[in-house]
Amino acid sequence: MPVKRTIPYTHGTFFITFTCHQWLPLIDKIEGYDIVYNWFIYLKNQGHYINGYVIMPNHIHVLISFINTGQNINTIIGNGKRFMAYEIISRLKQNNEMELLTTLSDHVEAKRKQNNKQHEVWELSFDWKECRSKEFILQKLYYMHANPCSKKWNLCDSPVEYLHSSAKFYLTGEQGIYPGSNFMDMEDVEFLQRGSVPE
Repeated sequence: MPVKRTIPYTHGTFFITFTCHQWLPLIDKIEGYDIVYNWFIYLKNQGHYINGYVIMPNHIHVLISFINTGQNINTIIGNGKRFMAYEIISRLKQNNEMELLTTLSDHVEAKRKQNNKQHEVWELSFDWKECRSKEFILQKLYYMHANPCSKKWNLCDSPVEYLHSSAKFYLTGEQGIYPGSNFMDMEDVEFLQRGSVPE
């Protein structure tokens, strides 16, 4: 379940999960996978590393190595969620999804409406796990890559077949839609200083 604990670190590798409001398949509804990739690109341009991911119809699992940019990791995630929410709402409006927009609007808490929040696209909190060992990272990569093949989803027969995932890269060496970084390369990264943008 998502938690409201603040990440008390400015750098490191984390397994992050956030979910669409009420588990609604908003990402799939608008074919919004590119919106998530654009966020990944933004993070990369800031010097961070996307080490693994799966973008599901209603939630995202991502393994991110954050360098210290002087910005709180919770703020980085929060800004990303806001950026993607804006784009998702824009496409829902373009597609005239009025019933869905009304649902997302009706679920905004009164206090947040006072701060001009108009739609609740994501669950308010997100889940995070700090990754300190190779074994733990491999466990999380296996979990996220297997997600599309689970009985609940049944989106593909093999993790390699799912387009919006880093499984293909880790299992075959061939990059998928988004060219991520191998977590094994993170041992050579200086997290305490702002690093150069990865190739």
